[in-house]
Amino acid sequence: MTGSILTIILNYRTPEMTLQAAEAALAEMEDLPGEVLVIDNGSEDGSWEALQAGMAIRGWQDSGKIRLMRSMVNGGFGAGMNIGFAAGLSDGSGPDYYYLLNSDAFVQGQTIRTLRDFLAAHPRAGLAGSYVQGTDGTPHRTAFRFPSIAGEFEMGARTGIFTRLLAPWVVAMEIPKTGTQVAWTAGASLMIRRAVIEQTGGFDETFFLYFEETDLCRRALHAGWQTHYVPDSQVAHVGSASTGMQQWARTPTYWFQSRQHYFTTSHGRLYAALATLARIAGCGVYELRRLVQGKPQADPNHFLGDLIANALRPISRTPAASSETRLHAPVSEDLK
Repeated sequence: MTGSILTIILNYRTPEMTLQAAEAALAEMEDLPGEVLVIDNGSEDGSWEALQAGMAIRGWQDSGKIRLMRSMVNGGFGAGMNIGFAAGLSDGSGPDYYYLLNSDAFVQGQTIRTLRDFLAAHPRAGLAGSYVQGTDGTPHRTAFRFPSIAGEFEMGARTGIFTRLLAPWVVAMEIPKTGTQVAWTAGASLMIRRAVIEQTGGFDETFFLYFEETDLCRRALHAGWQTHYVPDSQVAHVGSASTGMQQWARTPTYWFQSRQHYFTTSHGRLYAALATLARIAGCGVYELRRLVQGKPQADPNHFLGDLIANALRPISRTPAASSETRLHAPVSEDLK
């Protein structure tokens, strides 16, 4: 099977890990038509210079298979990836497929080819994601249902009886053993047909981080494209290397804003309000279990108060840059 691929890796303050991810991707791409594009997304910490030096040391300047670009503004994950979609291949053409790879994710074997060949063999499939495991071998859940009111309640309650009763709405699916169609899959390793980007316009840049791939898969579905989980494609993933999510003492504002924006744009303001009330009710169930059964704290500090406060505020682009600001920010390129 044929079809050119643009592999896009977005760096934010993890240059050494990004170079490792790029090295593994480049090895897979050697026998595939296309290129690897690394974008430094406004790191402002010396990442740009470190990436330039790392690529020079590896002798990638003359390979013709890897490029380095720099966005002067950090507009978030979706905004950074949209830069890659707009850049296309170095000859000015658009690839047949875009492959999104996290800077802390490392392809294994024939990961990229497997996803490309799956989409080529399934004309209705527009997006395909991988089986993801931690670098310690622990499986990560990357096959999901769309968020819903019932799913929000279950997520907050964290109680077996509700999980069983609401099984069709639980967002994180049990890891499928075989390939299957899903509502959405994680952007850590995600192949997207170019036609999907052309028809949807790419990522909604109102999302700074989180929910952006959920929203893209939802809009792709409405445009007639399926999303699939392809376990034969595998990556090792550190997880949250740029965001520090696993160590959050308090959930950042952009997570709440992304969640609110997703529910509002997908279902309307009333549904968004009901989803928030469902999450509050679910958290209340779990807090009662903490009081009676001594369960440990499950959410970061002040989660409920922050959830309510952010639900009452209008959506904004802080702390991210606005789309207009980002689109007019300088973008430079090296290692063409």
